[in-house]
Parts: sequence; C-alpha cells; structure tokens
Amino acid sequence: MIRDLLRPGILLRLVVFAALVAFLAAPDRFAGLLAPLTSNGAPSIYTQSSLIDLTLAHLFTVALSTFAAAVLAVGLAIFVTRPAGVEFLALSRAIVNIGQTFPPVAVLALSVPAMGFGEAPTRMALFLYGLLPIFENTLVGLSTLPPAVVETASAMGMTGRQRLLKVELPLAMPLIIEGIRLSAVIGLATATIGSTVAAKGLGEVIVAGLLSNNLAFIVQGGVITGILAVLISDIFTAVARRATKRRGAPSAAARTEPDGRQTSGA
Repeated sequence: MIRDLLRPGILLRLVVFAALVAFLAAPDRFAGLLAPLTSNGAPSIYTQSSLIDLTLAHLFTVALSTFAAAVLAVGLAIFVTRPAGVEFLALSRAIVNIGQTFPPVAVLALSVPAMGFGEAPTRMALFLYGLLPIFENTLVGLSTLPPAVVETASAMGMTGRQRLLKVELPLAMPLIIEGIRLSAVIGLATATIGSTVAAKGLGEVIVAGLLSNNLAFIVQGGVITGILAVLISDIFTAVARRATKRRGAPSAAARTEPDGRQTSGA
C-alpha cells in the first residue's frame, strides 16, 4: 500500500489534489499567480460566488445525472440481454442515442421552457448525454461472457437472477465501471454550459471570464474542471482495475449452492 502511494504518478496526483484543495480553500493567496492574466486592474480571483460552493454544486449535478443515467442504462442493457428483451434492443439503442443525437446546448434550449432555469435542464442534458457509453459497455460486458461460465452456473441449478447477480454482473463489472467513468468525465466537462441557463457550477466562472474578457477567470474555471476530470477518471480506473482483479470472485460465487450454502473447494 505504501509502496503504491510512493509511485511517481500517484505522488503527482496527490500533489495536484492538495494544490486544488488549497486553492479552493484560500483562492486569494493565489491572486498574484493569476494577476499577469488580467488587464486594467481587473480582479484575478472570481469572488461573485464561493469557488468551493460552485465546485461542490458542479460535482453534485454531475454525480446525480451520472447515477440516474447508470440506473437506466444498466437496467436497459440487462433487459435486452434476457430472452424476453432481445426484441427491444433496437428500441433501447434508439433511446440511449437521444443524447448523442441532440447536442447538450439543444437539450438545454428545449428543456428550459418546460423545466425553467437552474440545475434541472442541465441535469436532464447530462443524463441523456451519459446514457450511451454506460449502455454500450454494459451490453458488451454481458454479451461477451465466457459461455462455459454461464453454462456451469446454470448446470449448478442457479436461477436466472442468481446467475445475473453472482456471475454475469461481477464479470461484466470492469466494463460497466469504464462506461460510468466515460459518462462522468464527459458530464463534468459538459456541465460547464449549464451556467447559460443559471445553473450553479464552474461554468459560471468561465462565462464570467468570457463576458469580461478576463483570462484569469477562464483559466481558474477551466483548470479546476480539468483537474477534477483527471482525478475522477483516475478513481474510476482504479475501481475498474480492482474489479478486474476480483473477477475470480464469480468463480467462488459459482460454488454457492442455490440455497446459499458454500460447497467445498476441494
């Protein structure tokens, strides 16, 4: 564990994370660093709203949208890989492709009349935009399972639900997590446009910089968003790697009798 933390890549990320926390906690201390990016005495630190509050609001919007997208996308993928849902694969693909068909800006424009200004239109846009990668990765994960493993689970008397929960989903989990990672990272960047419809987030800082021609605002909003995207991507990658290492767990699960008793490994 300690050896892993001492790796150069991990150390670099820890330093970047510490710098991000320090900046969000006391941005005024970094004013001198950003001052060369301003002109005509313009402020170098965005002070209209707390950067911590904007960052937390940004993360909450992305987390909520990604979670909702994951629930629907994984559920649809499970459904169309069951015998009763095979015929609905084309319809499911059409549903999850809606977000890719319409750009997030268009979804925002269409959502505002019905949902009003604020976070709701942004969450809807991110939700629709995040469906496709999660659905496709889950579909691939569940459709490319080793036939021998699935047949063995069925031969042992497992019900369809037991086979799904104890064998199929654990084996597909690395790909599912990768799909969620893609959705979260895309959502984190896309959420910045939510400020155009009065949603709280880091996009507020970037838009303020664009409107006032203040490069310091643009840089701090963009850098915070970029660092968060990298860190979140790394977290999901680490979780997926751990899930891959635990892919032996379904073998242990396959040794579980339908009534829940463990069989002997001998």
